[in-house]
Amino acid sequence: MNKKHDVKENASKESGKVRDYDRQMEKLQVEIAYLQAWVKKSGARIVIIFEGRDAAGKGGLIKRITERVSPRVFRVAALPAPSDREKTQMYMQRYIAHLPAGGEIVIFDRSWYNRAGVDRVMGFCSDKKARRFLELAPRFEAAIVESGTILLKYFLTVSEDEQERRIRRRIDDPVRQWKLSPMDVESYRKWWDYTRAYDEMLRMTDTDFAPWWIVPSDDKERARINCISHILKSIPYEKVKFDAPDLGKRQKRPDDYEEDKTPRKFVPDVA
Repeated sequence: MNKKHDVKENASKESGKVRDYDRQMEKLQVEIAYLQAWVKKSGARIVIIFEGRDAAGKGGLIKRITERVSPRVFRVAALPAPSDREKTQMYMQRYIAHLPAGGEIVIFDRSWYNRAGVDRVMGFCSDKKARRFLELAPRFEAAIVESGTILLKYFLTVSEDEQERRIRRRIDDPVRQWKLSPMDVESYRKWWDYTRAYDEMLRMTDTDFAPWWIVPSDDKERARINCISHILKSIPYEKVKFDAPDLGKRQKRPDDYEEDKTPRKFVPDVA
């Protein structure tokens, strides 16, 4: 009897936790909608960078931010590996092309900081080039901020045990296998190489005008609530009055309208 009672009690607590998370997230997404309206009206430019460990929850966090807003205002930049042409450009060049115009928020799902993390650890660039990047990145970001763009940088952390649990879940679950890349496997194997690289990255590029904000994400729901709340508090947006349109009256069906008799194909009703 005690075991059954404990199971029911735990299930009730878990259900309550889910409901509380849903309520908080709904409120935050309403505020994100207000932020969107303000950005459109004010012409603000905002850059949000998400970096962190593989399987730390960047994708899920970005999804919660963008799932109920316009992709024309909230643009997600998740750049693939550089092309042969892009490899001959200045390193920052392809990222500059994705910076926001007025009335836009650009979210970088990984960013120019690839050079300090995966490029460095995996040998895609020399240690000398990585260090030079770390010296220049604050100057690049200073130019962004001085132009009037709001720049926010978040680094998601996850413990070794939790990262392994999530990666193994991706391996076992067919609907998550697409999330698993060879780089995820290498990041699992090279945990401490990445640790050293990220330690130096955070130390050298944390500035007063563009600080790093660390997001512990072993609890993904808590991480989402905390990070989105911080984003909203970091942007001086105001609620913009919504002018509801007058729908007027729908036109009446014309007397001479005849239903089209052409055969049409309907999807089967299997629901």
